[in-house]
Amino acid sequence: MTTTTEHVDVLIVGAGISGIGAAYYLKTMRPGKTFAIVEARGEIGGTWDLFRYPGIRSDSDLHTFSYEFKPWENDKAIASADAIMAYLRETVAENDIAPTIRFHHKVISASWSSTENRWTVDIERADTGERALITCGWLFCAGGYYRYDQGFTPEFKGRERFSGQIVHPQLWPQDLDYSGKRVVVIGSGATAVTLVPAMADTAAHVTMLQRSPTYVLPVPAKDRIANALPKLVGRKRAYALTRRKNIAKQRAVFRLCQRHPDTARRIIRYLNAKQLPKGYPVDEHFRPAYNPWDQRLCAVPDGDMFAAIRDGSASVVTDRIDTFTEKGIRLESGRELEADIIVTATGLNLLAFGGITLSVDGAPVNLPEKVAFKGMMLDGVPNFAYSFGYTNSSWTLKVGPVCEHLCRLLDHMDAHGYAVCSPHTSGQMRTMPLLEVKAGYVRRAVEEFPRQGDRQPWRTAMDHLSDAKMLRESPVADENLTFIPMAAMRTPDAAMSA
Repeated sequence: MTTTTEHVDVLIVGAGISGIGAAYYLKTMRPGKTFAIVEARGEIGGTWDLFRYPGIRSDSDLHTFSYEFKPWENDKAIASADAIMAYLRETVAENDIAPTIRFHHKVISASWSSTENRWTVDIERADTGERALITCGWLFCAGGYYRYDQGFTPEFKGRERFSGQIVHPQLWPQDLDYSGKRVVVIGSGATAVTLVPAMADTAAHVTMLQRSPTYVLPVPAKDRIANALPKLVGRKRAYALTRRKNIAKQRAVFRLCQRHPDTARRIIRYLNAKQLPKGYPVDEHFRPAYNPWDQRLCAVPDGDMFAAIRDGSASVVTDRIDTFTEKGIRLESGRELEADIIVTATGLNLLAFGGITLSVDGAPVNLPEKVAFKGMMLDGVPNFAYSFGYTNSSWTLKVGPVCEHLCRLLDHMDAHGYAVCSPHTSGQMRTMPLLEVKAGYVRRAVEEFPRQGDRQPWRTAMDHLSDAKMLRESPVADENLTFIPMAAMRTPDAAMSA
């Protein structure tokens, strides 16, 4: 049975950090609008509740990863998932967002009708299996960019021969006992460099097996300036100053890496060598073939992974896998790594807009044919917006500007009596992939995502200050936007020609 449960002005998909942020901005900037959040899982938090592997933490400082409207008060700037979840629960409670969340509501598809000026969203109840419909004036996707039900694991020859346990971090067994056991973590990204020191405390030994090195940057777990400022200038002002400082630092590091990659490479190597034992083969294990920030830098708080290498509880091996064996992994060099547990920290599977099937007046929306407008809407898709964070700095920095711009857009539409807003490209424009990071998990799926243009407002900025200027200061009315006045009924053809 399928039933229509409710109608809202704005339906937010996802109760993670972006969805909760969107709810806050709608409540405070557009209190007259009704909204609901649909969440496929049974808890808020998205990533921070889903992943349960040892040591899970942010790889961005929380003074920029947290919301602009709610100061981060934990003394650790690189924080655990538990601390981030506590912060999100506080945000929900302080702003009375909980009543708007519909848990176990998985969005299957959404269809736009130009005769009704609304989306009809097909929901599957994950707890009961029932189907329901929710209608909305605007659809806002805040579900991140990867699949929640499975991570990426390549095919490993001989996998079935291994007598121990194989685990993917995205599906971590809560009863996994690795104390006193030999662990091999396959991978070299953010998850791997988090797991290695966290497991090394109790495992017999942890080996990080990487096919090629990644840039690893030691960073302080605590921001001493951020922790000292509240006593001098007050809590709110201290948070604003720290946030500005850290945004500037992120931009400076990224620009250094992009403009002077050789200098950045030397600095990172110096910092690595300083943390590692004398005579350690730094270039073999910590000198990637690509330039810094061609892929995301991996931050390690207080150099914890380097500390595990120094004390002998962890090691790094750079080689390729030949085959799994009964006792572990045989490498192409002929060496065998014995293991009781193998962790495949081999990446994510990307998924655009949570895998939702979109259609407009019965015609399917082919995402790779769409171009992103201002990094928050899609050409030819009416009353649809999304939040997609930065890949070169804190993800959440994008949430505020995007949601503020959406609220200003809703204001503009109400003031002028518009019911529909849709971006449209005009003329010839070169397009490129939406994600320009060269990581393997991006290359595998980037062609399934929308594209971006070669000029504003079709270029998706990866710079917070540029975004803030465009989304907060520029007018919402734009020559690339088509607005359609409110009308009781219109045919799709009439609506598209209006």
